[in-house]
Amino acid sequence: MKPLFVFLFGVSSVMGAVFNTPGDKMLARYFQAETDRLAADSLADVKTLEDWNARKDRFRREMHEMLGLDPAPKRTPLKATVTGKLDHEDFEVWKLHYQSIPRLYVTANLYIPKGLKKPAPAILYVCGHGKVKKDGVSYGNKVHYQHHGIWFARHGYVCLTIDTLQLGEIEGIHHGTYNHDMWWWNSRGYSSASVEAWNSIRALDYLETLDFVDKNRFGVTGRSGGGAYSWWISVLDERIKVSAPVAGITSLKNHVYAGFQNSGRLAHGVVEGHCDSMFHVNTYRWDFDHIAALVAPRPLMILNTDDDRIFPLDGVTDVFNGVRRIYDLHGQRNKLGLTIVPGGHSDTQPLQVPAFNWFNRHLKGEEGPITVAAVKLFEPEQLKVFNELPADSINADIQETFTQLADDKSKPSQKTAELLRTKTFRGWPAKENSLNAKRAFSTEYEGVVFEAIDFDSQEHIRLRAYIAYRKGLEKPSRVDVEVLNEEYWNKYLKLGRPAFADVWGEELKLAKIKADVPVTDKEQQAIEKRMSGVRKGDVVFVAFMPRGFGLSAMTQDERHITHSRRRFMLLGQTLAGMQVWDVRRCVRLVQDLGYVCPVTLWGYDTTSSQVALAALFEQIATVHVKGYPENDKVQPDYLNISRIATPAQILELTRQRSQVNVLDQKKKR
Repeated sequence: MKPLFVFLFGVSSVMGAVFNTPGDKMLARYFQAETDRLAADSLADVKTLEDWNARKDRFRREMHEMLGLDPAPKRTPLKATVTGKLDHEDFEVWKLHYQSIPRLYVTANLYIPKGLKKPAPAILYVCGHGKVKKDGVSYGNKVHYQHHGIWFARHGYVCLTIDTLQLGEIEGIHHGTYNHDMWWWNSRGYSSASVEAWNSIRALDYLETLDFVDKNRFGVTGRSGGGAYSWWISVLDERIKVSAPVAGITSLKNHVYAGFQNSGRLAHGVVEGHCDSMFHVNTYRWDFDHIAALVAPRPLMILNTDDDRIFPLDGVTDVFNGVRRIYDLHGQRNKLGLTIVPGGHSDTQPLQVPAFNWFNRHLKGEEGPITVAAVKLFEPEQLKVFNELPADSINADIQETFTQLADDKSKPSQKTAELLRTKTFRGWPAKENSLNAKRAFSTEYEGVVFEAIDFDSQEHIRLRAYIAYRKGLEKPSRVDVEVLNEEYWNKYLKLGRPAFADVWGEELKLAKIKADVPVTDKEQQAIEKRMSGVRKGDVVFVAFMPRGFGLSAMTQDERHITHSRRRFMLLGQTLAGMQVWDVRRCVRLVQDLGYVCPVTLWGYDTTSSQVALAALFEQIATVHVKGYPENDKVQPDYLNISRIATPAQILELTRQRSQVNVLDQKKKR
């Protein structure tokens, strides 16, 4: 028998929306509860220094993994090339580039003090989002932040200032999920933070080749985006001996639901003000103090302002307090500092001076007042590295190849499913709560019983399943579960309106379908045909909408949906991944309702992967898929899945447990 309802994947967007649908409110409660739980769990099992020492190496490996660096790219020759030099009475500037991997170019300026008599301490300055572009030519954000390199060189430091992927002389992409709709980044375990972290590691490799640099005295600093990259390199690479990130970190709570108050869109989470390079792929579900703690016990100064709209003060102090506990365990409280100065999100002298003092104290063993300000001296053209950009550069497309993906030639196994559970679906609840199922309504239409059952998929996520079966049916032969998306939910409602408008008040209202519009002959014939099919058979039909659709639909505003999906990633989940959990819970509902018969799942287009994945973790007789995704760019985003298995391998793995029917199969898969 054909399924009762079919669907395709689609989300519409409208302008001028107010985000207060039942689904918006439900997800807001969910985001807050999940965030608060992760915050409470952050490093909670670390009570002693022994606890920390037993875990820190694993934590660092996990951080490498969450930045797409496990395995890391090979350390290939840097091919460092100096293209020009600038002479100043106090220092020299080398204009250079290196390749962090073959053809991934990093443009940089190296500030070298004059008169060095012995190897000098070195600062890696990682730049924030300071765009310098004239007449369509990008000069790199190293130009925007040149005053930092100048100050360090004037005070006896070698300073390497590197451009970022997005705003360098060769422009790449930071905003994959932010506004480029590249949700497959999540599937590949990739973030633009991955490249920034690797470029920074290779920057240290380059500094180690210079005989005028003291390889045992490396420091790092940067602000905004550069503050975040300072965290990445400080955590990943212990060659960094002193760190001073500026305006680059805040709490998970600030990012997800409690942002900068009275600031419009940022009030409910500052994630909306940040691009992808500020975030790792949070597989292990860490709050940000967990990341920062991995700098311990090295000297660390956290710097911020008191009125920063994208790094709110309360979150910064929460991170500091979490990190302070780890420094206290080491007995190294004097190596941790916090500087808060007045102001907003800007690069100011009051923020710079404490960082300069911190490096003087911990890299040079010097104390004393800062008497020289950091000032810019050069025009963009003077600091430009390339006269002509290299034709072989892969900077613009590095997201396509940076992370290591699954071998599409290997055969999937039970180990594959286990990896999916721990790396892709780690954000699923550890324990299944009670379904708390309650009948919302039950009605009859010409011999067909139609009812709705509300149930808890997990805490704060309450969903509804619609069930249709022949009146008097006692022993069904099977249960067909179809998982509808927004487009086919509307088709479902329009099809059923002639029969069920009286019990679909809320459903029709949310879908903006008028209940009292006269039923046409065509509509009446369609519902009669479907009801006849139900009456003649012994199948129970279940129509189900996972979170984010149907009664739990979000306001259909593109920006709102985008940043809701990004919130899931910050929690170590994806919307699609949690929808797979919802499908599993709907299957459990069917079982709890007492149906002792085979269960089949139906999926179409992108949602076909959801039913295939759900079948890996439930007893499903048959999985019907149509329009199954051929690659991870059209597949819904599931954390890290492309590093574990291809869509074809997922379907093959499903075949090992269930019969799989590819409805649009043109050739044998």
